[in-house]
Amino acid sequence: MPQLRKDPVTKRWVIINFEKSLGAADYKIPRASHTAVTCPFCPGRESMTPLELMSYREPNTLPNQPGWKVRVIPNRYPALQIEGELDRTGIGLYDMMNGIGAHEVVIESPEHNLGPADFTPEHWALIVGIYADRYRDLKRDQRFRYILIFKNNGIAAGASLEHPHSQLIATPIIPKRVMEEIEGARQYYYYKERCVFCDIIRQELSSGDRIITENESFVAYAPFASRFPFETCIAPKEHKASFGALEDSEMESLANIISATLKKLVNALGDPPFNYIIHTSPCDGNCDEYYHWHLEIMPRLTKVAGFEWGSGFYVNPTPPELAAKQLIQSISQPKKVVK
Repeated sequence: MPQLRKDPVTKRWVIINFEKSLGAADYKIPRASHTAVTCPFCPGRESMTPLELMSYREPNTLPNQPGWKVRVIPNRYPALQIEGELDRTGIGLYDMMNGIGAHEVVIESPEHNLGPADFTPEHWALIVGIYADRYRDLKRDQRFRYILIFKNNGIAAGASLEHPHSQLIATPIIPKRVMEEIEGARQYYYYKERCVFCDIIRQELSSGDRIITENESFVAYAPFASRFPFETCIAPKEHKASFGALEDSEMESLANIISATLKKLVNALGDPPFNYIIHTSPCDGNCDEYYHWHLEIMPRLTKVAGFEWGSGFYVNPTPPELAAKQLIQSISQPKKVVK
């Protein structure tokens, strides 16, 4: 029989199909081959992109020249623009403001044909480090209330270029999806005087039914009310509200668990399109007592259709317990590595 499950944070209901459950073999997607002939993100084509904002590079190499390991540039077609004032206004009951914000691209590697699961943990530490550096820099801008870090991997997940990259967008408002989490966490905290995310992590570690992998600082698990097949959450074991508070000593642990988790997803599912999103506390820090930053990984294996859009429900044909079990059992395949 199908089962309705309620997300303890957002109060969203999800339908989990236990009768016709689909496993990893039902979704396996062959790995695509790509071409780098005209890619503007490849080394040697730095003049095809806006001037870099930041980069980690080889010693004695110059900005906007080859030699970089990870590179950050402004998005050529930004969703929001950095210059200007918000100029909040209203027309009757309609509110509006200028589209002020920041939109940046993190070019994750000089290697065009490597996917996220191919990166070594050491290279993931560079990516995580540059995320944190850009987050802290943008947070200083008083116009911004929220900074979202996300990745679209594959055409079905919204990627317009094949070269491995992710994005940061700073906004003058807090996104609705994050506000739902904040409000749910606030209500739980004032009722129980505990962080709901900390309680979820403690319960998941205690039961073990949905744990995918863990290390000394972080845990990866399949959420109890997973919206999508093989949805995965990575979170710090200790209470941490802001991704920007990530300490240098935690970088290696975070890099290791991201690397291990993505390898498991690729080993089980082939070459799945996916999105990952870092949800963190807003820039003002007002909810630091009860919010808990985390990274959500959502493989794009099913389509959201009329019922989902009309009802707000999600229908997941893969129980999270089955997903976690199959990810744990996924067999590692030889991969190319970033040198």
